[in-house]
Amino acid sequence: MEPRPDTGAAAAGPVALKDRALAPDLARGFMLLFIALVNAKFFLTSPDTVVTAADKAVELVRSTLVDARAIPLFSLLFGYGAVQIIRRLDGPDGGWREARGLLRRRGAWMVLIGLAHAVLFLPVDIIGAYGLALLLFVPLLRLKDRALLWAAAGTAAGSIAVTLALMAALPVGDDGSVQAGSLVQDRFTAAASERFSEWLLYTPYTMLLVVLPPMLVGVWAGRRRILEEPARHRRLLSATAAAGLAVAVAGGLPGALVWSGLWTGAAPGTAAVLGLVHDATGWAGGLGWAALIALAALALGERRGAVAGAVQAVGQRSMTCYLMQSVIFSAVFAPYALGMSAHLGTAAAAAVAAATWSATAFAAALMHARGVRGPAETLLRRLAYGARPRRPRRTDA
Repeated sequence: MEPRPDTGAAAAGPVALKDRALAPDLARGFMLLFIALVNAKFFLTSPDTVVTAADKAVELVRSTLVDARAIPLFSLLFGYGAVQIIRRLDGPDGGWREARGLLRRRGAWMVLIGLAHAVLFLPVDIIGAYGLALLLFVPLLRLKDRALLWAAAGTAAGSIAVTLALMAALPVGDDGSVQAGSLVQDRFTAAASERFSEWLLYTPYTMLLVVLPPMLVGVWAGRRRILEEPARHRRLLSATAAAGLAVAVAGGLPGALVWSGLWTGAAPGTAAVLGLVHDATGWAGGLGWAALIALAALALGERRGAVAGAVQAVGQRSMTCYLMQSVIFSAVFAPYALGMSAHLGTAAAAAVAAATWSATAFAAALMHARGVRGPAETLLRRLAYGARPRRPRRTDA
């Protein structure tokens, strides 16, 4: 059965921070910790990053529960947020035309912001991938539910097929990942030039084969307000959390055992195959994490302590905090800065990631206490909406 459209008037501008649902922001904030753990590992260039017992433990846990699980969750939340934007624009036809224009403007600016982010700091940028998805696939947001889920399944199957082809054609690391040459450049200009080329390849690949499937599932979930009204969907959320995380662990653990050095008898080429299984089951892990965090938000209710409040504040300023992470990581890891990428192991990189995320959480909490939005979010809203958010149109509702 298709969800019935909302009929009440809604504002076209951004939602006030106090009126935002807890679960999506909590998920964004928590997953930025996961993103930090993944990106800190990405910066490492030493061939011996997993040596100590601490390195092995961190590699095992991160590879099983975090890698290829965070971006699918972010993608689901991105699709969910697109539905919330559409819902805020009243009128069945005029509302869609306005929403389509707004989403495409938002997508275009996100592509440009992502390009700048990649050239300056990090080639594996996700902002541009999300923006490109909006630019190219806004019409998919109008699909019927069944077609939407079939599209998600089809793009997921296509992703696996293309990844298999790329594995045969590209140089692959021991953990199944493609190595980025920009990480070892000792001059900023040379690194920036190479990051530009890497971004041009990485962004469409990530958009089509990583972001799009869970984004479409997020649209389906957004139509039903599953994360905004977790009490109504407790049974679905419980089943999704259990099944999604179980699949993610089952698919991720074998590869994690190899990459952590705890499984030493694997045949040559096994790591690449296990990497494919690991990444494919990451979509289920992203759904599982989203459901688990929604249940945690339901349990918290209004009883939110300082930690939950800080995580929520990060989620409300996710783009700002994401960019802050890249600035700090570049200063710590880049060869033309402190140059720690060639010297740190997995455990030390995880410590840098946790400290960085904690610093962004502290900054976000201060902004929240002062009622200040994140500067990146403010900039994007100004660019997408115009100088001022539009007033809601009058309706007969």
